[in-house]
Amino acid sequence: MNKNVGSIDRIIRIIAGIGLLAFALVGPETGYNYLGFIGIVPLVTALLGWCPAYTLFGIKTCKISD
Repeated sequence: MNKNVGSIDRIIRIIAGIGLLAFALVGPETGYNYLGFIGIVPLVTALLGWCPAYTLFGIKTCKISD
């Protein structure tokens, strides 16, 4: 797995992931709170530095590849 997620992209993914998880855990009871657990996906891709969708579409936001 070559890294394809750059540093700014990682920061955005971490913020979005934390926000979505916060909505799922402490947000108002709307009946759709479980959708906030999708925030795990951007957190994992940020931590790994690799996004399978980016690989599929040939996108690369990092400057250096492993």
